[in-house]
Amino acid sequence: MKSLRCLFIVLCVSCSLVKSSAQTDFTNLAAQIKRFVPTKISANTSGLSQGDRKALAKLIEACKLVDSIYLRQVWSGNIYLFKELKMDKSTRGRDRLHYFKINIGPWSKLDNDEPFIENVPNPKPAGANYYPADMVKAEFTSAVDRLGPQEKTQMTGFFTTIRRNVGGQLTVVPYSQEYAEFLRPLAGLLKDAARLTTNKTLRQFLNKRAESFLSNDYYESDVAWMDLNSPIEPTIGPYEVYMDELFNNKAAFEAFITLRNDAETKKLAKFSGSLQEIEDNLPIDPKYRNPKLGAASPIRVVDEVAIGGEARAGVQTAAFNLPNDERITREKGNKRVLLRNVQEAKFNKVLIPIANVALDKNLQSLVSFDPFFTHILAHELMHGLGPHTITVDGRQTTVREEMNELGSALEEAKADISGLFALQFLIDKGVVEKTIERKLYATYLVGAFRSVRFGTKDAHGKGMAMQFNYLTDEGAFKYDSSSNTFSVDFDKVKPSVKKLTGEIMTIQAEGSYAKAKALLEKYGVVRPEMQKILDNLTTIPVDIEPQFPLAK
Repeated sequence: MKSLRCLFIVLCVSCSLVKSSAQTDFTNLAAQIKRFVPTKISANTSGLSQGDRKALAKLIEACKLVDSIYLRQVWSGNIYLFKELKMDKSTRGRDRLHYFKINIGPWSKLDNDEPFIENVPNPKPAGANYYPADMVKAEFTSAVDRLGPQEKTQMTGFFTTIRRNVGGQLTVVPYSQEYAEFLRPLAGLLKDAARLTTNKTLRQFLNKRAESFLSNDYYESDVAWMDLNSPIEPTIGPYEVYMDELFNNKAAFEAFITLRNDAETKKLAKFSGSLQEIEDNLPIDPKYRNPKLGAASPIRVVDEVAIGGEARAGVQTAAFNLPNDERITREKGNKRVLLRNVQEAKFNKVLIPIANVALDKNLQSLVSFDPFFTHILAHELMHGLGPHTITVDGRQTTVREEMNELGSALEEAKADISGLFALQFLIDKGVVEKTIERKLYATYLVGAFRSVRFGTKDAHGKGMAMQFNYLTDEGAFKYDSSSNTFSVDFDKVKPSVKKLTGEIMTIQAEGSYAKAKALLEKYGVVRPEMQKILDNLTTIPVDIEPQFPLAK
């Protein structure tokens, strides 16, 4: 896990959201910065032991090293540019540095990665700094095809960069070597925190994750993270592959240092017990369902106290579903982590103002935090359900490998729409209260505008545009030109959600790149009716710019 374009006035942040012919006005960066509303994000530390407080301080310190690694991963010239920007003390220089820090690079994530600083690559390198700048996809694919299974796994793995050797051939460099100057002290901080904490499972995770940074083998520490049962809930390491727009292979470093919210976590425990039943009733051919999900599917509601790396860049993460290693998914399931204090900030400062503009007045009272929060949970739960390891033409592979660069957008759309399907299933079963039903769909509709404002180059934005247009064509969403608002047809939305869930998951199960491409190209765009709404959201922030008092 973002595109907004501004043409006419300094606060017109969404007026030309994905109009490819438009150019964003970066002459006044202060206007672009205003799209992110400064917001204090804090948590209650009173329940921590003295040792855990000291461990927390070490983990917060570790976030700075994660920032340094990610800064390098974005682009080979990123570190030099950052140093150069810090030397410019003019008003323009301060604005450029501020916006660089928001994006962790010279490309605006809310504007389809348009550069806001001169003399940087345009377009943004699709392979980030994971691959040689002069490498093309065909060269990499050809090199991989000549390798044996073990070498291929290294080449396409999450935790390696691709460089050229002295002869110019592509070669593998493990993260432990590529980022050694940061990973060695990072491992030291985690070891320090492990000695300080009073929690056995936290100590085990931190020690194993420190070892992973040096060995480049993350399996054991991922298992330990799944088993973590601690007041402090850290997620730190290389995880998401969004920035690798060539192959969706390489993982970016990030850190979420959070405190577990036990009261809210307990409320959601009932969902874990329903996952297999949801899987068994997915609207796809039974042969594509998983008859036995991973044994453990923990859900954690947490409050954020510090972040680092990709977690800091652009639009803020509201929840995540990890790890991404298919071995862990098969054996242990996935952990779903919901960042409640971040979600509350987004809901209050972004979603409610959008609802007052975009939604039919008769439905505005239905928009509320509980369905917003619950659907984000369902979204993360559904990442772990449906097809993952698949068979295509007699060979075992994964959805991620077959979908290639389309994988992230399709997977985010799957999680969104199947999250609605799952919640409706649980409502019908009586597991979730019936009173949430209409609120769920009205809040989801408003959330579509929030996500599409991230831009259709962003996986979440493109995936949401696809869902929105599909449901509109099915009659589930209706546009009123006289009021320039949308409404929900509550009779049509349920079968439409089920239909789209089945279509996306079937494409994934078949490993059909062609069908995925056709679906995203047809629906993953901003149509005129949606654009009219977006044009009216000009003074509403797109997201928050978090400030962490505890991190200071």
